[in-house]
Amino acid sequence: MGLVGAGGVAQRHARVLGSFPDVDLIGVTDVAREAATALADAHSARVYADIDELLAAGPDAVYVCVPPFAHGPVEEAVIAAGVPMFVEKPVAVDLDTAERVAALVEQQGLRTAVGHHWRYLHVVEQARELLADRPVRMVNGAWLDKVPPVAWWAVRDRSGGPVVEQAAHVLDLIRALVGEAVEVTAYGDGSPPPVDGADIDSVTAATLRFANGAVGTLAAACVLGWKHRAGLEILADGLALSLAEDGLTIRDADGERHLPADPDGARVAVDRAFVDAVTGAGDDIRVPYAEALRTQRLAVAVAQSARTGRSVTLPTGPAALAPAAGGVPAGGIPGGGVPAGGIPGGGVPDGEARAGGVFGGDVRAGDVRAGGVPDGAVGAGDVGVADVRAGGGHGAPAGVTLDA
Repeated sequence: MGLVGAGGVAQRHARVLGSFPDVDLIGVTDVAREAATALADAHSARVYADIDELLAAGPDAVYVCVPPFAHGPVEEAVIAAGVPMFVEKPVAVDLDTAERVAALVEQQGLRTAVGHHWRYLHVVEQARELLADRPVRMVNGAWLDKVPPVAWWAVRDRSGGPVVEQAAHVLDLIRALVGEAVEVTAYGDGSPPPVDGADIDSVTAATLRFANGAVGTLAAACVLGWKHRAGLEILADGLALSLAEDGLTIRDADGERHLPADPDGARVAVDRAFVDAVTGAGDDIRVPYAEALRTQRLAVAVAQSARTGRSVTLPTGPAALAPAAGGVPAGGIPGGGVPAGGIPGGGVPDGEARAGGVFGGDVRAGDVRAGGVPDGAVGAGDVGVADVRAGGGHGAPAGVTLDA
């Protein structure tokens, strides 16, 4: 196994992979040479100068554990080499990059997995069974927390915004248990948290409408000094579920009961499933890249809506199941790309469901006017990674679509 990135999440994967008797970590690459050396030394692996040198060593698979803004070129190199890859979420800082990579993965027929490890919580399967014969009426998701201690997290064009960078966990579970959202409307407070260089919202509220008729909300905040709540509540006929990484609470005609979860076990299970799929010993990849793309679309839609003050329509039917033609949805979503210098040192902070996880919207102070609606135009300098402008112009459209 080869590893791209040497930050906290990469270190966690290396520890898990190192515990498997059938896995050998052969090499690590990161632009922060010291970090790569420390991680490689801890696992008796070699340090490689870059992704091309790592791929030349002939790994059976590669883990891509880089910050949001560094995704794209690494995945493209791995795909071109025809090597199976595990990509940490979020899969990109924007949608353009994710669509492009997804199209390449589909063309190559490559084996992939994405690190949405909440899907491997056994309580998620129990929730799915409970909902099998009951239509979901409403879902409310939330991540109420503090700002994590990494400089790029509070900068929109580095992280994609809090909804993209971490709320993806909640949105992915919403998709898994409720279904596909077809429209979102979101608002942020336009005020960044008190962190140097921050340009994200401190709080965001969104409403979601689903193809099956269900409705939902997402609440996100990074104004606290502690992790307050992260998870979702689902209401169906005669059933209320409260699901978080640490357990599932069920309330129905039989009363209330709580089932504990094993988040550490889920982090191991997501890696074991990928290894087994690569070796042919199993087939339990629950979130391949194409599935993660749909979660990315939803997260970007929420961020777009919060920034523009307009509702966003998501693709439905066959369009929702495939990458957009050319890698960019109709109407265009400006890509943030990867800055010069490539993969930053230090990689991604430890723990995806860590304190300081998912919160906030994706609106810069001043971008959303009174009432949360742009005052007629998005001017030069106001357009960010997740913006959509009709026909490439500066006028704010009446609605934004992600239809491919």
